[in-house]
Amino acid sequence: MIDAALLDVLACPACHSKLRQEKEELICTGAACGLAFPVRDGIPVLLAEEARRP
Repeated sequence: MIDAALLDVLACPACHSKLRQEKEELICTGAACGLAFPVRDGIPVLLAEEARRP
């Protein structure tokens, strides 16, 4: 689980929208983007090449 304060400052590296956490992923809230970034060992991996497309 990502700390709420950290989640408030994180943004999608592709479109700069806010992220929301769902299970072990951070999901971009941007309507056109929607990338899902993995969280490994409590650390968000915010690399576009690691993201899953919706």
